[in-house]
Amino acid sequence: MFPLNIRTLAAVAALTASVAALAMGGRPKGDDEAANSRIAPVARVEMAAASVGAAAGARSGEQIYKGACAACHDAGVANAPKLGDKGAWAPRLALGLDGLLKSAIVGKNAMPPKGGSDASDTELARAIVYLANKSGGSLKEAAAK
Repeated sequence: MFPLNIRTLAAVAALTASVAALAMGGRPKGDDEAANSRIAPVARVEMAAASVGAAAGARSGEQIYKGACAACHDAGVANAPKLGDKGAWAPRLALGLDGLLKSAIVGKNAMPPKGGSDASDTELARAIVYLANKSGGSLKEAAAK
């Protein structure tokens, strides 16, 4: 037979209590709202549309850049080429506005489609012109479709 000691008795008691709880309808009753608040995340991030002072479709490239693009392109997040870094932008500028726009619409590497913004294609082209021209380019907005 097994030698009985305090640990063995405690284990048997815990097992018996667990079996009894399951037999009485599942998990023990408790305050679900309090439990949910204890396990809730401490923070949540939500991306909102950039609607700073202008209606959708009428926003400038700078407004779109500041509202959506700057978060990554100012700091170089996930290897995004930084605003003003002529060396990083030179090979990209060789694609021209049409090439850059196609790439931005579908997303590139860690960048989501349209940089995660709600920008129209025209607004996105304006933002690309703004960013490119601040980074050594000389793109013209008229080339955007």
